[in-house]
Amino acid sequence: MKTSYETLQIQHDQGVCFITISNPPVNVMTLPLYQDLVQVTEAVENDDSIKAVVFQSADPDFFIAHFDVEMILTFPAEGEAVKSESLSAFHLMCERVRTMPKATLVKMAGRAGGGGNEFAASCDMRFGVRHKTVINQMEVPLGILPGGSGTQRLPRLVGTGRALEICLGGDDIDAETCANWGYLNRIFDSSGEMSDFVDQLAYRIAKWPAVAIGLCKQSINNAELPIMEGLLEEAHLFQQTLRSRGAQENMRRALQVGLQTREGESRMGELAELFSGEDP
Repeated sequence: MKTSYETLQIQHDQGVCFITISNPPVNVMTLPLYQDLVQVTEAVENDDSIKAVVFQSADPDFFIAHFDVEMILTFPAEGEAVKSESLSAFHLMCERVRTMPKATLVKMAGRAGGGGNEFAASCDMRFGVRHKTVINQMEVPLGILPGGSGTQRLPRLVGTGRALEICLGGDDIDAETCANWGYLNRIFDSSGEMSDFVDQLAYRIAKWPAVAIGLCKQSINNAELPIMEGLLEEAHLFQQTLRSRGAQENMRRALQVGLQTREGESRMGELAELFSGEDP
């Protein structure tokens, strides 16, 4: 995949793609950054060698500040609003990181606001730092609303009442609150501690069969469907994984290395690394 971008630095290692955002002075999502994110998410979605994607920032204080307000001011604002029958490019980008068959993780060492927060909220997992990570949706105070998936993604993450507090309050939400509300998976005392944990988690995920990663993620996302529909989809996806060569080999290997023994079952996290082989 392409590794040279104006606002991104790309590193690909052991099935993990690290994407570092660098758009000084505060990582506003300008047109160049937006275009780069669209391109790189399209590229990693279609790269079979990548199993996990880590989004991080070169700026310790800002993940992505927000979408460029000067650019929003150029959007059409005359006449009647017309309801589109297709998703916008921004919505498609957010859906891409939410649904691509690889894990998408975000290191939020600093602030994420507006469209930057909507992008982060669309990824699978977010990790933060005490007294540093902050999210903010400032659109309603500007007279608009979070139009990059925020009004749909945030209620699903934190519930309706809290999403309304974030969006209507337009105030900073600190790391501890984000973690308590379920927006952040975990928070850490330092950026280094967070980075080490996320890297280890991404490398760990990248050890597993790609088919299992992708279909498990798809099935979990189906939890947003009505429960009966979601359960039927889960059963169908399970049957798909069962038919993969990786699953058959890994299950046999698991039994050989101690699965279903008292000793093996007592250290399942460690055992998982022993029975998951490379993709065929």
